[in-house]
Amino acid sequence: MAGAIASRMSFSSLKRKQPKTFTVRIVTMDAEMEFNCEMKWKGKDLFDLVCRTLGLRETWFFGLQYTIKDTVAWLKMDKKVLDHDVSKEEPVTFHFLAKFYPENAEEELVQEITQHLFFLQVKKQILDEKIYCPPEASVLLASYAVQAKYGDYDPSVHKRGFLAQEELLPKRVINLYQMTPEMWEERITAWYAEHRGRARDEAEMEYLKIAQDLEMYGVNYFAIRNKKGTELLLGVDALGLHIYDPENRLTPKISFPWNEIRNISYSDKEFTIKPLDKKIDVFKFNSSKLRVNKLILQLCIGNHDLFMRRRKADSLEVQQMKAQAREEKARKQMERQRLAREKQMREEAERTRDELERRLLQMKEEATMANEALMRSEETADLLAEKAQITEEEAKLLAQKAAEAEQEMQRIKATAIRTEEEKRLMEQKVLEAEVLALKMAEESERRAKEADQLKQDLQEAREAERRAKQKLLEITTKPTYPPMNPIPAPLPPDISSFNLIGDSLSFDFKDTDMKRLSMEIEKEKVEYMEKSKHLQEQLNELKTEIEALKLKERETALDILHNENSDRGGTSSKHNTIKKLTLQSAKSRVAFFEEL
Repeated sequence: MAGAIASRMSFSSLKRKQPKTFTVRIVTMDAEMEFNCEMKWKGKDLFDLVCRTLGLRETWFFGLQYTIKDTVAWLKMDKKVLDHDVSKEEPVTFHFLAKFYPENAEEELVQEITQHLFFLQVKKQILDEKIYCPPEASVLLASYAVQAKYGDYDPSVHKRGFLAQEELLPKRVINLYQMTPEMWEERITAWYAEHRGRARDEAEMEYLKIAQDLEMYGVNYFAIRNKKGTELLLGVDALGLHIYDPENRLTPKISFPWNEIRNISYSDKEFTIKPLDKKIDVFKFNSSKLRVNKLILQLCIGNHDLFMRRRKADSLEVQQMKAQAREEKARKQMERQRLAREKQMREEAERTRDELERRLLQMKEEATMANEALMRSEETADLLAEKAQITEEEAKLLAQKAAEAEQEMQRIKATAIRTEEEKRLMEQKVLEAEVLALKMAEESERRAKEADQLKQDLQEAREAERRAKQKLLEITTKPTYPPMNPIPAPLPPDISSFNLIGDSLSFDFKDTDMKRLSMEIEKEKVEYMEKSKHLQEQLNELKTEIEALKLKERETALDILHNENSDRGGTSSKHNTIKKLTLQSAKSRVAFFEEL
């Protein structure tokens, strides 16, 4: 009895120990994952699990997004997952997305996975037209996207039509011009071919470096009203707060960088901004929903924290990540160089093999021709030998006939002819026999000479046959080139012994040659300026080329605004535009905002 009670108690306690779980689906830009989460888990527990699964360490840029009644919201780290206003139907779905954007992608994004996730998200925003991108820049960005996906351009592989199924340009750009898909592909491929040698991560970074200068990059827009009730747009991004006309999301009317803002708060739908200068009055605006105010505050706090963080020395964790990234970059560079050497050696081996095959084929043809010549010589020699034998037999037969005629003449002479007539006839016959014998002798001599000539021809034919055989022997015994070994040569001792494991690599920044470093930085700056100039020339050239095919009536409001900015000389970077807007005092900008 006691045993049964104890077993029931242990079973019930085991049942209590098993935590209840629910299923969560996480959607990233290129994958979906499902996890079993405990009911007590907070947002941070789930977020950390996703980051560990992805191998992501730069977690401060990202968040888990969900939608509440057509309004975007982000999972709070200190709140239970199921306490959020999310659907309770399993699996509960969240989108793992970048919540905050860097000021400079190349300097701030360290991990390759971070760069890749940003690349995919920004690319989708451009294609979905959430970020406005000019047509010529769209083509350039598409060429880097193709390089990231397909690697180096190879005309034998990437033939006409290989981009037919790819979504590379915004529909707005495609509809704006009278151009076929083949014409767009031709222009994208022309730039794609110039990116040879760039690895996937390098191509993605080039994409981000161009995209981060687009006016709408990284900006979250919210509908607001100032004190006068004027409808405006609030833009929140990595640089600060910006006020836009609802009809113009490209160029802000006013900007307040984060270093001018002391405090941000809201009460119900009213949002209050306190400038750093206490002499300046606070300025307020109203949003449409309380839930929107919460989102604005989250984005402001996160962007402000990152803004201040960028202006301080890197933390130990970031320094470690950057050191690892440099090591990984050096290792990949060495690997690419090794692969390039192997590819070059393989191509040289293939060229040598093709040359040897060509030479071998040529030698085979020469051998075939020599063999045919030999066969013809043998046939000629056989024919001449047969003819000489026939001539020799004819000469013997003629000699035999001449001997018989001589015998006949002697017999006739020996015969006694009694009568003069018989004598005369006999003399006549003797004379005829002598003439015939003389003719026979001449014919025999001629045949003998002809036989000698045929013997000489036969000897020459056999000599030609001997020479043909000798040439054939030389061709077949000629030494060939040794086959190339495609196995790559071993790396130099200093490279093969280069160790990337554990702590074998160290960086002593105290001993850095600052003069050399300065020269390298200056060199990179010059190269960058030259490249930027070349790039701008290419963009202008493409713009001019396709301008004649533009359908003006299909231009959107943003196209018109962008063209007006370009005509006014508004081609400076996004950072420069914001800097110009902050040249006025904060007080005058606050006053301007309230008077809009």
